[in-house]
Amino acid sequence: MTNLTAKDLDVLIHVLTGEEIACKKARIYANTLTDPALAGEMESIASQHAERFNALYSMLSGGKQ
Repeated sequence: MTNLTAKDLDVLIHVLTGEEIACKKARIYANTLTDPALAGEMESIASQHAERFNALYSMLSGGKQ
């Protein structure tokens, strides 16, 4: 990965934190909802957040994961 500035790292950390929180909340909602269709949608949303988190984390760690 190219050299990142302190501001770049701050932004990446902020986005990573947001994706992590969104994933956790979506999983909680998926486990709480009684409608199977809505629960499935929330699980799908959680998976999308997890994928973005992993992609960003991989970029941050130089592709090593």
